[in-house]
Amino acid sequence: MAIRTAIIGLGIMGRRLLGQMQQHPGYELTAMWDPDKAACAAAQDMAPDTPMVASAEAAIDAADLVYLACPPGPRKTYALAAASAGKAVFLEKPLGVDVAESEDLVAQLAQHGTPAAVNFTQASGPAMTNTVAAAQSGEMGQLLGADIVLNYAAWPRAWQKAADWLRFRDEGGMTREVISHFLFFSERLLGPLHVVSAEPSYPDDPALCETHLLARLENENGLPVSILASVGGAQPDRQELTIKGSAQSRRITDFYVEWISDGGDFVLANSLPEDARANSLKQQLDALEKCIASQPNALATPAEALRVQKLVERMLRGPGA
Repeated sequence: MAIRTAIIGLGIMGRRLLGQMQQHPGYELTAMWDPDKAACAAAQDMAPDTPMVASAEAAIDAADLVYLACPPGPRKTYALAAASAGKAVFLEKPLGVDVAESEDLVAQLAQHGTPAAVNFTQASGPAMTNTVAAAQSGEMGQLLGADIVLNYAAWPRAWQKAADWLRFRDEGGMTREVISHFLFFSERLLGPLHVVSAEPSYPDDPALCETHLLARLENENGLPVSILASVGGAQPDRQELTIKGSAQSRRITDFYVEWISDGGDFVLANSLPEDARANSLKQQLDALEKCIASQPNALATPAEALRVQKLVERMLRGPGA
């Protein structure tokens, strides 16, 4: 039977997954809610037959799975309300912004024992699957570390501006929203990381999020993960992760595009589907079905998301933190 699903948070990510759930036979949309009327209207246009309920609590009551695409602030409250009612929970990242609160969230989710996962969108896709397989088979040789590079002309990007909270230091910023994905990917290859150094830069307005980040992380064997991220200047967006090996390196651009180098130019590893993002979200939903059925799956666990959150928040505090 299809999984009865509610969506709380109908902004960019909520509507993206709404569109994919409508096409997936494993899910039945039973409720939607967002405090923003414009977001509700946009979602209702996409899914006119899905009930728009009056509150988050009503959405939780109407489903067996609750997808939380709301901003980080209220996410813990909704997740624990759902888990305490025996509902499965699928959370957007970051898991949170307050580490102590997120530690408590992860502990309580474990106590409730209901299925829970976090939507790091690369987790089930071919880029991560292929890179992990290449590393484990020895095809890449000895792993040597990773580089993360981000350049944006502006933050938030044009398509994100409706989510105004993304520009503020309290919950937003490119480190939480984008670098976190690549940290999760790096830990899947290199194991747990720790921050060696981090230098974020912020605007004069203390309310606004970071504009630059230079950081070095290492795994338990001292392999480095280097981060260079910046906002500003007339340029196209650039977001890439390179996992470096002695025999072969793999580069992931724009989250889903996989490149390979054996010392020469990077070449495309495989042909891309017509809509790589939609394909990735479909694979996440396939894996979520397995998670809810307590079957092995590649989704990020709350514990993995907590580790990433700790790295992110440590970097954002800067030197001497």
